Amino acid sequence: MIVNNVTSKGLPRRTVLRGLGATIALPLLDAMAPTLAHGASSHPARRLSLIYIGNGAAYGYWTPSGEGRAFEMSPVLQPLEPFRDHLIVLSGLDNKPGLALVGEPTGGHGRVAPAFLSGVHAKPTESADFKAAITMDQIAGAEMRGVTELSSLELCLESPDLAGSCDVGFSCAYTNTICWRGPTTPLPMENNPRAVFERLFGDTGTTNPIVRLERIQERRSILDSVRQRVARLLQNLGARDRSKVAEYLEAIRDVERRIETAEAHSARELPIVDQPAGVPPTFAEHAKLMFDLQVLAYQCDLTRVITFMMIREISNRSYPEVGVSDAHHALSHHGGVPEKIARLAKINAYHTQMLAYYLEKLRSTPDGDGTLLDHVMVLYGGGMYNSDQHDTHNLPLLLAGGGTGQLKGGRHIRFKQGTPLANLHLTLLGKLGVATERLGDSTGELTEI
Repeated sequence: MIVNNVTSKGLPRRTVLRGLGATIALPLLDAMAPTLAHGASSHPARRLSLIYIGNGAAYGYWTPSGEGRAFEMSPVLQPLEPFRDHLIVLSGLDNKPGLALVGEPTGGHGRVAPAFLSGVHAKPTESADFKAAITMDQIAGAEMRGVTELSSLELCLESPDLAGSCDVGFSCAYTNTICWRGPTTPLPMENNPRAVFERLFGDTGTTNPIVRLERIQERRSILDSVRQRVARLLQNLGARDRSKVAEYLEAIRDVERRIETAEAHSARELPIVDQPAGVPPTFAEHAKLMFDLQVLAYQCDLTRVITFMMIREISNRSYPEVGVSDAHHALSHHGGVPEKIARLAKINAYHTQMLAYYLEKLRSTPDGDGTLLDHVMVLYGGGMYNSDQHDTHNLPLLLAGGGTGQLKGGRHIRFKQGTPLANLHLTLLGKLGVATERLGDSTGELTEI
């Protein structure tokens, strides 16, 4: 809907500002309350955020001491202390389908990633005859078709290429995505912020691609084409709604500026292998930009399911910014050397710093009567723990957010040895309102959460 004026009946929830080459959905406003009361549900939207970290975790640095509410943050989780009341640390869950069967190739990373969200053992192959199973994010996303513009969003920070071999005996389709629409359909994940931005706010109805290209080349904001409609909209909104719209549009513009800066930087520098133009030069800038895009996607309800592979399996990125020049994957095979494990812990803690940034953005973004953090379930973790042994037991996992009142934070829960990770996914799907009888090797929901 193109906004021309606001009537006493209020704004429809799906109001958009449409301009040449741009479609800007609006966040939930007070002016939308009358229409919500006469049709659409006023209950806050349930959202699911899945963040994957490959290469395991530093053994001894992740798991907190103590259980229940009487737990102490571990060194890796320390950056999340400000969100303690919104945090549930999970210990004891296993990714058993990620284990090697007799006679299979030695590559462990190619098994754990596809099993992480499916609970199914992937077929070892370096060719295109790969086979895994539908993942829980796609089960959730299928329920959102017709509810949101995008049923799900799949993002990453490193190469999204699904072709070739990336692990011994395993195709890159097994390591460069964790999302599968079906047993033979791995979904590519997007690592270019410009592509994500255009997907969220570009006008897919335009038949003239020259419009988009000219706008980018002239460094004009997508907001320029909706400026007049924004002005008319603001005239008819209350003070709180005007402030909310202004902050939202400024957040869009801020993200757009940072993408433009990254593109300008890419034009000046020599090309980097596997890094498209538009990707910021540092890990932190890239991660924060992708997190900001996720917040915007939730804020305007373009999607309610986002999967973000922040660290892919076999990632060899180094982190000199935190004093670790070792390649990540090589360091994860530390051989039990304490100094190497300590350096790996620095990398893990740096990643949780990025998670803390995301949680703070969610907490500071209003959503109905609460914040986005109140209304989202964030699962953060990986498919193996001690990566030196490709160990898929006792995974490094945590939940964050309020889950629309369904998650009670401030706890460390230790589950019985051998409890399937798929039980957690079954539980989260249930809290999303997605009835699922079984997922992979699941045996039932986790009543403790």
